[in-house]
Amino acid sequence: MKIKAIHHIAILTDDYPRSKAFYTEILGFTVIRETFREERQSYKLDTAIAGVYQIELFSFPDFRERGSYPEAKGLRHLAFAVDDVEGAAEELRSRGVVVEAVRVDELTQKKFVFFTDPNGQPLELYEG
Repeated sequence: MKIKAIHHIAILTDDYPRSKAFYTEILGFTVIRETFREERQSYKLDTAIAGVYQIELFSFPDFRERGSYPEAKGLRHLAFAVDDVEGAAEELRSRGVVVEAVRVDELTQKKFVFFTDPNGQPLELYEG
């Protein structure tokens, strides 16, 4: 087996309209397709980052809350690369997103910052 790339990342939401607006309007992801699956009473929104990376947003009525923050077993956080962490953090703050203080990675000396999506999913902006 030879894995070529990450195909997609799936995120489950309990407030689909709010999460859709967050990922498309605030983070600027492009909508590929939106599907309502009647049998599951669930939306599936496929989005793209820079036309390459795909984030799937799901709305299942029987979701379970995350076990703990941020050290829950499984996906710890999702990081997005940006050229200017401080500028991007300020843009998020100006749009009402709570953003932690910018820090510097002690190993790479690159700036990074954490924030959460409307579902409490930890997200990171990383300079690079």
